[in-house]
Amino acid sequence: MTDYGRGHGSEPWSPQDPLYGDQGWTAHQTQQEQVPYGGDPQQQYQHPLEPQYPDLQYQQPQYQQEYPAQYPQQQHPQYAEQQVYAAQHAHAQQQLQQQPLYEGQGWDGGHEQQYMAAVQTDPYAGADPYAQQSAGAYPGEAPDLYATPDAFPPPQPPGRRHLEPEPSEVDEEPEESLLPADGGGDDADEPASGGRRAGRGKGGKAGKKKQKKRSGAACLIAAVVIVGIVGGGGYYGYGYLKDRFGATEDFAGEGTDETVDVEIPKNAGLGQMGRILKEAGVVASAQAFVDAANANPKGKSIQPGIYPLKKKMSGTAAVALMVDPSKLAVITVPEGARNSAVYSMIDKKLGKPDGTTREIAQRESKNLGLPAWAASNPKVMDPLEGFLYPMRYDLKKDSTPESLLKQMVKNASDKYAELGVEGKAKELNLENPLQVVTVASLVNAEGKNHDDFRKMAEVVYNRLKKTNDVTNQKLQFDSTYNYVKNQSEINFNLKEAQAFDHPYNTHFVKGLPPGPINNPGMDALTATLSPDHGGWMFFVSVDGDKTTFTKTYDEHLKLVAEFQERQAKKKNGG
Repeated sequence: MTDYGRGHGSEPWSPQDPLYGDQGWTAHQTQQEQVPYGGDPQQQYQHPLEPQYPDLQYQQPQYQQEYPAQYPQQQHPQYAEQQVYAAQHAHAQQQLQQQPLYEGQGWDGGHEQQYMAAVQTDPYAGADPYAQQSAGAYPGEAPDLYATPDAFPPPQPPGRRHLEPEPSEVDEEPEESLLPADGGGDDADEPASGGRRAGRGKGGKAGKKKQKKRSGAACLIAAVVIVGIVGGGGYYGYGYLKDRFGATEDFAGEGTDETVDVEIPKNAGLGQMGRILKEAGVVASAQAFVDAANANPKGKSIQPGIYPLKKKMSGTAAVALMVDPSKLAVITVPEGARNSAVYSMIDKKLGKPDGTTREIAQRESKNLGLPAWAASNPKVMDPLEGFLYPMRYDLKKDSTPESLLKQMVKNASDKYAELGVEGKAKELNLENPLQVVTVASLVNAEGKNHDDFRKMAEVVYNRLKKTNDVTNQKLQFDSTYNYVKNQSEINFNLKEAQAFDHPYNTHFVKGLPPGPINNPGMDALTATLSPDHGGWMFFVSVDGDKTTFTKTYDEHLKLVAEFQERQAKKKNGG
């Protein structure tokens, strides 16, 4: 008896084998139920057309090549496969009948009966061509994707397609309650497992009641939150709309007796100014100030600085005060201003008695930061003259005369060092840097613009030359006489000026005065360091506006006669 699945051999298949001639045998039984005697599952079924005799396999390529032409594929794949398979049986049987026997193969009737029984056993005989086939009957056969428990449902007939699926029970997550989990008693006895299905079963009513309670509490809390948000947004929205579109809040009048110092920073716009004033209690709203500034022709020219303002002023009153430079809490030193004028401004702005700042300047001159070369001439009337640099100085609440003087002296010293006046003194044939500042002060006092300044510096240098035999090295500047007299007069007695003996009176003394006569600005300083070099010796302003320069004394005398004629006409009302 040959073992099933033992391989190739010459022993016949015994009829006592349980599989011999079994017409009810199918490949399904072999794969799913039968186990070989060896104990290992059979991995692959060998087709009946491929017997255990290797010498007969040479016929395989022949019927495989003839099959496609003789048996075309039908529309239904399973039915076509059955027809092809039956044809293969018949064709294989015919080939085997024609095949001669070879010696040594032991081919006998037992072999023929064994082979014919296997061939005649058609596993598809009597089967419904449309019946569902089991998966894995033969190698290469498509598995049945609908036979396992996790498979997709089989396709439906055309008449039942596109229908609504039947509802199925799906585990639903319970709503998260805003109340404590153990707050209700409806579900107290419900088991932990399967609790998600309680709403659909016997405990459905309890689950619905609890869900309604939870939903009601959640809605109540949500409503409270929404009301709070809407209420808060409405409040701020109302404030915004009121400020934007409502009537502008504004005070009336010039304000109360209470004064506050308000500082406006640099590059501040009208809106920022208005907010600063509102925070200080000066105006009722920033918009009131902005509207008043836009209505005032000078409203956009408000300068930064500190303004002494009244509380509860109308926007119009605040703007009117701030466009007036004299109301601004700043001190602006003009170019060419004398120290006497600067002292008076400081006393007035800080509310000090007249002469307070002058007295401090004289007493503390050595402690205010002057450069060492500033005290080069003991005849100087005011050591700070020429060192209170012209610019704007913002006043603060803690500003004092001494602090302001220190700041002005520092600015002047820094500017002179930047221009290099110490090195320029020798190039200009001057004795020291103080004379450079002195020339600049004369230029600033006599000229009117930068072009005049350069020609005026040329006049000074030409008259200081030892070769000057026209004025004999006298400058004869009216500004020096006016400085001594602390005045600014154009018409004065020339003979009296020429006879007035004073170191600062250039009508009387030769050369430069002991020190500056004012605080020169940047234009005068740069013109002094770079004169015109036009050979000018004289100048006169005939009409009081334009300055005319000449090189000879005769030309100068003609212009002086014209000037005196104009002055006589004005005096007589002509």
